[in-house]
Amino acid sequence: MAVEVVLPKLGFSMNEGQIAEWLVADGAEVKEGDPLFLLEADKSTNEVESPASGTLHIEAEVGETYEVGTVIAYIE
Repeated sequence: MAVEVVLPKLGFSMNEGQIAEWLVADGAEVKEGDPLFLLEADKSTNEVESPASGTLHIEAEVGETYEVGTVIAYIE
């Protein structure tokens, strides 16, 4: 069963964030806890870890802004 990767809420007032960079390629294997992507929000950039192990399927584009809770990738 696929695990949804959602845009996390990193700060109290954060409502949206921008994907700055995917640190893993689409279709690559990831392990839970590995750095997955860089998230820009509230004038800071944060590294977000993988919530599960498996194959990454990216749904979100670098440079685009998404609301907190948006599914940006799947891990199967």
